[in-house]
Amino acid sequence: MLSKLVTASALMAFCVIVHALGLSVALRWLGRRRSPLLFRHWSWLFIRLAALIVFLHVVEIAAWALFLTWKEAMPDVATAVYFSAATYTTTGYGDVVLQGQWRWIAGIESLTGILMCGWSTGFFFAVVSRLYAVNTATDGMGTP
Repeated sequence: MLSKLVTASALMAFCVIVHALGLSVALRWLGRRRSPLLFRHWSWLFIRLAALIVFLHVVEIAAWALFLTWKEAMPDVATAVYFSAATYTTTGYGDVVLQGQWRWIAGIESLTGILMCGWSTGFFFAVVSRLYAVNTATDGMGTP
């Protein structure tokens, strides 16, 4: 059981690294935007940011799924991805479950998903707040 917890911790660390790298790329991209955005540009920016964040979560879910498939804790990749997506997002349908000591992995995956989703939400909120602050300092047309 201890080895499975260590492995789950390594997968959690992988998720943190993926998230940190992805969000730092987003920060650099957003940091280059010094001028206020017009309202019509906000939607496109938010769509791209949301797509990046969802992509990061998909990579993290895939890592958990591939591990479970590799260790034969799940019968195939499709089932493992389904299970990991439901577990990571804490949907937890319960129609596919891990057996025995592998159940510890599911708990760690759920906690990791909660943390990564919270981090994503906080990041998205910070971006919206920054854009709102910059645009309220202008006349709404992108000029001071």
